[in-house]
Amino acid sequence: MNLIDLFQGQLSPEVLQQIGNQIGVQDTRQIAAASNGIASTLMAALNKNTANPSGLNALVSALDRDHDGGILDDLMGYVTGQRQPANASTANGSGILSHILGGMQTNVSDMISRVSGLDRSKVAQLATILAPIILGLLGKQRQQSNVSVGGIGDLLKQTVQTTSQPQMGLLGKFLDRNGDGSVIDDIARMGMDFFLKK
Repeated sequence: MNLIDLFQGQLSPEVLQQIGNQIGVQDTRQIAAASNGIASTLMAALNKNTANPSGLNALVSALDRDHDGGILDDLMGYVTGQRQPANASTANGSGILSHILGGMQTNVSDMISRVSGLDRSKVAQLATILAPIILGLLGKQRQQSNVSVGGIGDLLKQTVQTTSQPQMGLLGKFLDRNGDGSVIDDIARMGMDFFLKK
């Protein structure tokens, strides 16, 4: 099972258009490219963070507490802001990004901006909207399929391994570095094909 494929399946043309309305971007192709880049980067970061038992347990605790996948039941309502989850942490995209990426958030936004052509501030807004959806996907898998703690780690590892390896490898290196820009340039030179992959 590839979580990136599941994520892409959530982003219907209508949802992409509505997200565009929220962040002030009309080109849904750009939004799709940036969205896939954000999802791939967050999956790579989660995979790295959960490589040790304490990181994995922390993620699964967060899923059990705040991310049962219910946010996916009315994705349009969440994106438009018309439906707010009872648990505020479920939709706290900024908090989620801070936990997953730490001080790398600006560098990640810059990287996705270069690859997708979307303005960096728009990428940051987009990531805030998408982060709860990504954790919701993980939480839904855990709830519906009764996935064990170790199984969540396996899902992330499998996603990273089955998604185009050179790019995911670069993302892993990027997330390990202090953001001097060299890996960003490598990823940008690869073009948008990987992030547009359906």
